[in-house]
Amino acid sequence: MHVLDPKHGDFVINNFRFASGEVHSELRLHYATLGLPRRDPSGTVTNAVLLLHHTGGSGAKCLEEEFVKTLYGRGQPLDASRWYTILPDSIGHGQSSKPSDGLRGRFPHYDYSDMVEAQYRVVTEGLGVNHLRLVTGISMGGMHTWLWGVKHPEFMDALMPIVSLPVEIAGRNRVWRRVAMDAIRNDPEWNEGEYKRPPAGVVHAARIFAIAVNGAVDLQRRAPTRDEADHLLEEIARQRAESDANDFLYALDSS
Repeated sequence: MHVLDPKHGDFVINNFRFASGEVHSELRLHYATLGLPRRDPSGTVTNAVLLLHHTGGSGAKCLEEEFVKTLYGRGQPLDASRWYTILPDSIGHGQSSKPSDGLRGRFPHYDYSDMVEAQYRVVTEGLGVNHLRLVTGISMGGMHTWLWGVKHPEFMDALMPIVSLPVEIAGRNRVWRRVAMDAIRNDPEWNEGEYKRPPAGVVHAARIFAIAVNGAVDLQRRAPTRDEADHLLEEIARQRAESDANDFLYALDSS
């Protein structure tokens, strides 16, 4: 295996108990890795890095071109010839277990603490890593990074949360999430998660999401005219409408 070729795998946790008290009989966690682990004479892994994704994303997002071009090459921050980078799909995201697998609105309600616990078990039980050089993540992944430091403070040498603060999600961040969630839940077609066709509310939620998570300068750059702005909004809404409303709702609610 060339170090720049990601290795994919799945780890199943039987009877995973969520903070809510709900239990999932077979919680599947997908992950990708870059590079190879190295151990010191005592058997401690010395070069493992955990890279965590944002809300609605997946580990695959961190393998897209802009990351590959700037992170994993020779001499770059996570040089794959030097570092063993672990990119998990958090609960409810990517190829890990999520509502759209079949349980829909009956999927256990997960929160950030559940997601971090599942990540820890993937790292330790699934990959046999007993120490991390660094835990880092973007946005939601940054929130997870803070929690790693609280829940497993001796397990890593360093934490690097990105676009994240160690405070309760409140203010504007909570407001837009609540509005987006209500847009889905209050749509009669959502039907407590048992919808027959994608509810229109998910489009409204997607539009709110687009405004909330994309910076004003970035939106201006991508859509410098009225028509281009309208087209961008419709494209964002179309892409989100093609995804699962329950997955989106659960991901927002996990915070």
